Amino acid sequence: MLVHTEGESNTSQARQAWLTTSTGANSAPLLARDAKAFLHQSLSSPCVSTIAKAEGIWIEDLDGRRYMDFHGNSVHHLGYGHPRLVAAIKQQLDELPFAPRRFTNEPAVQLAEKLAQITPGDLGKVLFTTGGSDANEVALKIARAATGRFKTLSFWDAFHGAGFGAASVGGEATFRSHIAGPLLPGTEHVAPYSPSDCPYGHGTLEASAEACAKMIDYVLGRDGDYCAFIAEPMRAVPVVPPPGFWKAVRQICDKHGVLLILDEIPTGLGKTGRMFCFQHDGIVPDIVTLGKSLGGGILPIAACVARRDLDVCGDFAIGHYTHEKNPVTARAALTTLQIIEDEGLAERAGELGRHAMERLRDALGHVPLAADIRGRGLMFGVEIAGDGGGMVQARARAEQIYYACLDAGLSFKISQGNVLTLSPPLTIAREDLDRALDIVSAAIKTVR
Repeated sequence: MLVHTEGESNTSQARQAWLTTSTGANSAPLLARDAKAFLHQSLSSPCVSTIAKAEGIWIEDLDGRRYMDFHGNSVHHLGYGHPRLVAAIKQQLDELPFAPRRFTNEPAVQLAEKLAQITPGDLGKVLFTTGGSDANEVALKIARAATGRFKTLSFWDAFHGAGFGAASVGGEATFRSHIAGPLLPGTEHVAPYSPSDCPYGHGTLEASAEACAKMIDYVLGRDGDYCAFIAEPMRAVPVVPPPGFWKAVRQICDKHGVLLILDEIPTGLGKTGRMFCFQHDGIVPDIVTLGKSLGGGILPIAACVARRDLDVCGDFAIGHYTHEKNPVTARAALTTLQIIEDEGLAERAGELGRHAMERLRDALGHVPLAADIRGRGLMFGVEIAGDGGGMVQARARAEQIYYACLDAGLSFKISQGNVLTLSPPLTIAREDLDRALDIVSAAIKTVR
């Protein structure tokens, strides 16, 4: 049986039971139409509810039920419908609504220049795509061209997108198994470090990470034909890397002549308390990919930002996307970056994240069901224990907590089956954050 770990199942008995008791009279017809009109797929279709309104941290269904959104597909760093962003998009629509990709325009160039300005080191050459999956595939093409090699190394359990290339370097069964195969050749994987159930047999996160780094070194040295190691600087589960891990991996990649690609699509642009998550670890990758929140929770845009000396693909079309230099999506991204800077949202995420972790540890540190409480900035989570029932029991408990929180007005995501993953907007008020943490804590304490 295929086990889905990227989010809560939309086909479980718990989902069906919740829909039976919680679907309102106005939402039911649209949910039925949606299920009839869209191809069904794991995690999303059929849907959990409807949305009639999205504003700030809130989403509201057709029956007037409101939820604080602590998931938002990681796009809502600014919350929904930030007034300054909406105004900038409307103005851009009036001034220049589209640009064919063979023509440049001021917003697109400004955005590329801005990304070069805010990324550290020599990261300074940019290509835009409409989604993070494509941005990662652009990065892989650059790595192949720059090194003359084709193999990649990445983590099992990682998520890098749903396209064939992105799914191949990803490690989620939901996106890469059965109907997805055969995948790209040469996409090798290693087990990730873990604070619990370490695949290397170690009892601490630090020891697990050290063993993981040694395995990366071992694998990259085996064949000598790897072009890149691609990874998320912090899994959105989330698991915070211990100090020194990424510095060790940076040295290993340099030793083997392998490019380090960091996928900052969920973690970048202030979410973890710094503009980029990798800045916590004192390294600079060769290529960084961005997306999701780059469009401000309104428009789709992603970016691949590479070292300047990796501009080596001029004879090939490595992107060539229809909306590659769309002035409206570029304006949305540029304004999003300006808002993050002007409102000090990265720093705010760090401050609120520390507050959230303290609140959760005070409330749940003595509760056996909360096996681990971890996070960085405004991306934090609670791992639910399974006791004698193992992962089957842990998953069932996590779902029970999830639906209890929905009933109380809080939406979030379950990751890896049993981790309550909480990722609120960077604009959230402290009072709303506290209210959400109280909802989660109360729901966990009621589960047996």
